Amino acid sequence: MEWVVGSGMILGVLAITLGTASIRTGWTLPWARRRVTRPRIYGLGALLVGTNCVVQDLFHFRIAPSPPWEIRFFSTTALTLCGLILMGVGQMLPLRRRS
Repeated sequence: MEWVVGSGMILGVLAITLGTASIRTGWTLPWARRRVTRPRIYGLGALLVGTNCVVQDLFHFRIAPSPPWEIRFFSTTALTLCGLILMGVGQMLPLRRRS
């Protein structure tokens, strides 16, 4: 079971790295470049989703003290939902017009 949680941590670190790159430089993955119109908003969403994955794994391996399951469930669900909404908004907004 630990390998499942460990792979979640690896994916979370990867999402944090991609979100940071997207926020700082505007770079996105090659297969997402055509759809992402606002890379900074998209990167912020990826950062929230990746942070959620890493925090869940820290609680599982008892590296960080774990709060009650209700708080853990609702806070991580809210983080994931906000991140997914921001990633969707980063793809759906029209391009900015530059004058």
